[in-house]
Amino acid sequence: MSEDDPADLEGTVYMSDEEGREYHGSSYMPTAYDNLDIAPETDEFPDRGRSGGYRLLDLPRVPKLSHVLGPSAIMLGASLGSGETLFWPVLIAQHGWSLYWAFFVGVLLQFFINTEIQRWTLATGESIFRAFERLHTFWPAFFLLLGFISLGWPGWAASAAKVGAIGVGFEELRLSILGVELVAWRLFGIALMILIWLTYQLTPLMYNVVERIQMVLVTIASLVAVALFVALGSVNELANVPGGIASIGAIPPGGDLAIFLGGLAYAGAGGYLNLSQSLWVREKGYAMGRYQGRIKNPVVGDEPEPVHKDGFTFPPTVRNIRRWQGWWRLAQLEHLLTFVVGLIVVATMMMAIAAEYASGAATDGVVMWADTIVPQVGAVGGGLIFTTLFVSLLTTEYAIVESFVRNSADVVYELYGRSAGWSLPRIFWTLLTVFVAWGIAILASPIPIDQPFGLLVVAAAMSGIMMWPYTALVLVLNVRELPEHTQPGWARTITLLLGTGFFGYFSVLLVGEILSSTVGLPVFQTDPAVLGSGYGGLLLYGVFGLVQATTVFLSIRAKRDKRGTIGDVGQEGGYFD
Repeated sequence: MSEDDPADLEGTVYMSDEEGREYHGSSYMPTAYDNLDIAPETDEFPDRGRSGGYRLLDLPRVPKLSHVLGPSAIMLGASLGSGETLFWPVLIAQHGWSLYWAFFVGVLLQFFINTEIQRWTLATGESIFRAFERLHTFWPAFFLLLGFISLGWPGWAASAAKVGAIGVGFEELRLSILGVELVAWRLFGIALMILIWLTYQLTPLMYNVVERIQMVLVTIASLVAVALFVALGSVNELANVPGGIASIGAIPPGGDLAIFLGGLAYAGAGGYLNLSQSLWVREKGYAMGRYQGRIKNPVVGDEPEPVHKDGFTFPPTVRNIRRWQGWWRLAQLEHLLTFVVGLIVVATMMMAIAAEYASGAATDGVVMWADTIVPQVGAVGGGLIFTTLFVSLLTTEYAIVESFVRNSADVVYELYGRSAGWSLPRIFWTLLTVFVAWGIAILASPIPIDQPFGLLVVAAAMSGIMMWPYTALVLVLNVRELPEHTQPGWARTITLLLGTGFFGYFSVLLVGEILSSTVGLPVFQTDPAVLGSGYGGLLLYGVFGLVQATTVFLSIRAKRDKRGTIGDVGQEGGYFD
């Protein structure tokens, strides 16, 4: 490790307030990319994998937390309208607080998964999809496909529209547009999709408008949820929370496994949405991501900023390692205080209300709130419920459009568009328009989606299944490809291994349930105790065991191989390393 004069380090690790204020939006620092040195293939720098070398630059200085709040607020918005107002309140109402442990564990695991997704971008400026491409081009294409399967149906727009229509008494109203008769709430859903598209046309920097709108929506949803909780007086239900956390291992019967796995995925944003955390911190300008350009609206008109194919890395000097430690602590703190705390507080209040007013309610989240709880709480309580649900679902739909389009544009650009000479901003804008038009077409079609919660269950279950392979991939990537001073510590490595096993186990249970009950192949029946499974179920468990064993072997071997390659890098191997 190169040495710096300690006296020269004063004032070079953290930004001044004036410089930090650049992060109130997003920050970009242009570089003479083609003139930069390429990092050698040594243990001090990330492995190149199947692609080119990284450009050498020092890490930018570290801003204050108040300067960089934003990426995790978008993630929180993606979470509020899914698991936190629909899935988990339904599960707790149906099965009691004994399932709360899974929500709590799910949120904590997603904190570690999400920050590990950020790690690659902080260290290299590359997106997580570019990192997957360095392993093999199959992986980004695979997650793009699963992302469309899980998010391609406008379930949240439909749910938000239906909740809004119920709230104002227009649920059954029918209107004829161009000779086509539609229920009024479908037209409302179409209007919401158009509104989302229009917001992207407000400024050249599309990330900035998304962040600001999401922060406003999240604030409104959270404040109204608190007001609802106070107004309905469900505070006594909170006494059941400690017992729920202690009930580790309780799971619902097979019929609710899809909702349960969806709840695990949506104890947070879940699935394809989580991978957006990498792109949002790059757009914000975190760490080495500050050297990558931001996606600008090609229609509004502004000079594009380059997103380079091969990212950046920094020499492991004392100054750079101290900056890395500062950035890594900052990224985790922003995610912990915004995403984790906000999620647990809002979701637990909504679960408490559901437990008090809807014990044993139907498994449809929208119906539970509208038909079971609202009639019990009066006009004020009902108004607060409809406001909370509508804003939360709209916030989630907004985040889904943003996440799907941003992720998919990055995949298409890296796999094909860059070599074909396509513009990343134009890919983004085109996908945005096509995705919104697709949602509008579904809402305007005669497809029966009068109970949109069913669409959400399918999307959520697919998101949970998706989290199994990419959690394993992210862990292997970060411990094998990153140098010792930027790779995760032992405690985090073990936590991610447990997370892989957690999502893998419940994915196997759900797949077995689908194949045995829905498809009619009883040989694939899976038992939670494993040994009671059919032959096909045992095969599914065998695949799970093989994946888990391979992930454990590759991770531990990489950690041991890189131990001591940089010298004293200041890592203690804890949860915040």
